[in-house]
Amino acid sequence: MWRDWVVLRRRLKKFILSRLVTPILYLVAFGWGLGRSITPESGTYLDFLVPGIIALNTMNVSYMSATAVHGEKVYHKSLENYLAAPIEPTAFVIGKILSAVIRAFISTALILMIAAMFDAQLKFLFDAGRITGFFAVIFLNSVIFAAVGFCAAMYVKTFEELSQVNTYFLMPMSFLCGTFFSTSQLPELIRFFIEILPLTHTSEMLRHGVNLTSLTILILYAAILLKFSIVSFKRERNY
Repeated sequence: MWRDWVVLRRRLKKFILSRLVTPILYLVAFGWGLGRSITPESGTYLDFLVPGIIALNTMNVSYMSATAVHGEKVYHKSLENYLAAPIEPTAFVIGKILSAVIRAFISTALILMIAAMFDAQLKFLFDAGRITGFFAVIFLNSVIFAAVGFCAAMYVKTFEELSQVNTYFLMPMSFLCGTFFSTSQLPELIRFFIEILPLTHTSEMLRHGVNLTSLTILILYAAILLKFSIVSFKRERNY
């Protein structure tokens, strides 16, 4: 984790600039553009949109950060150094996932700053109970998708196969899991499957606060995927 932080610190300006582009585009296009014609049940559409963007952003940032292991494995061959080193597989996996979580938190802080500039109502920032739950949900969501990225990096053989995970798994969730509109507007059968997915529960809790059912689901996802990540790395080590 420290190794990844040293790398990130050297590239921090570029990372920050790259993470500003997408949230600004979403806030301008959906918050100021399309959002002016949409009236949610309470507040403005911009207020509704910001938690969805944060959920979406933490998913993408943590996933992409963890999939960098694929380059170390296939192209740079530096993963072999870790495999040969006297390091516990669990320690390596947790270090990589926590590195992705750090990037997700930095990105979240940037979005909150931008949202404040767009006059979004971020009342939860002044509520100690809600803000604790808010960042706990972000942590779990980041762990989940960092683990997904790590597993994908371990199992797929080419960059093209890695991009297919994004196409078939992440992209549908980006638009359907309550990020830009409420899942209640979906047909019942589709909503059943959408509400199983972790990003739906993340979006819901970032907007309305933590609830036990959704929190338990995220914890289960995080635990199971973390276990799969450790198993996948041990499998690579045995090879």
